[in-house]
Amino acid sequence: MFNSCIKKKLDRGETVFGSFFKFNSPNLVELFGFAGFDFLIIDCEHSTFGHADVETMIRACERAGMSSIIRTQDASEANILHALDSGASGVQVPSLRHPDQVREVVHKSKYHPIGGRGWAPGCRAAGYAFFNVDEYVERANRETVVSVHVENKEMVDEIEALCEIDHLDVLFIGTGDLSQSLGHPGKAGHPDVQAAVDKVIEAGVRHGKHLGAVVGNPDQLKSYVERGVKYIAWQSDLTMYKNALKAAAANFSPYRQKED
Repeated sequence: MFNSCIKKKLDRGETVFGSFFKFNSPNLVELFGFAGFDFLIIDCEHSTFGHADVETMIRACERAGMSSIIRTQDASEANILHALDSGASGVQVPSLRHPDQVREVVHKSKYHPIGGRGWAPGCRAAGYAFFNVDEYVERANRETVVSVHVENKEMVDEIEALCEIDHLDVLFIGTGDLSQSLGHPGKAGHPDVQAAVDKVIEAGVRHGKHLGAVVGNPDQLKSYVERGVKYIAWQSDLTMYKNALKAAAANFSPYRQKED
C-alpha cells in the first residue's frame, strides 16, 4: 500500500519538503529519505523513466519512509493509471490550461463514487489483490494526492474555478513555464510573474487549498512558507548534485597545472 505521509501532514496543516527527482537510481532515492525529505516528485515529464523504473523508485521511496509523487508526462489516462497502480502516493500533472482538464485528472485518479479510475485490484497499489478491496478503494480515494501545475496564464486566470474543484489537493506554482507564458521567459522575478504568483497564493490560501512551489534558496523558502505554501520542492537532485560537484572541484582546481 502506498505511503500517504505527506497527505496526512498537509491535512494537519504541516509543511512538507521534497525535491524533483530526475536520475534513474533507487539508491539515490533512499539517500533523500535518509537525509530527512518527506517526498520526491519523480519527474516523468523531463526525464527518461519507463514504467518499470518508476515502480522501482516508488519502492525505494517506501523503503526510506517517503511519499512518492509522479510528475506524469501529461494528463493521459494511461500515464496517471500506471503511476497510481504502481503504488505512487499521488500524481502531479503538468501542461493543463482549463478547469475541465483538471476535473478530468481528478476523475482519472479516483475510484467510484468520486471518479472513474481504471479498475484493476490486481495491481501493486492494491497488494496484487491480497488486500481487502473495499478498504483499498476507500483509502485510495481518501489518501491519493492529486496535484496540478499552475504554470501558464490560462490557469492563473482560472484560479478561482480551480480552487473550487473537489479532491484537488495541491496547486503547484510553476514559475519557469509561467514566465514564458507571460512573455518573460526565464525571468521568474519579473513583476508580471510575481503578480501572477501572488494571485495564485492569495486565492489558494483563501479557499483552503494546499499550495506548492519549487524553492532554490533559504530566503525564497522563508518567503513561500510565511505566505502559506506548504508543499515545498527544494531544488532537484540534478541541481544539488551539480552544486555539490562544483564545490568539490573548487577544492582541487587551484592545484591544476596550467597549460602554456
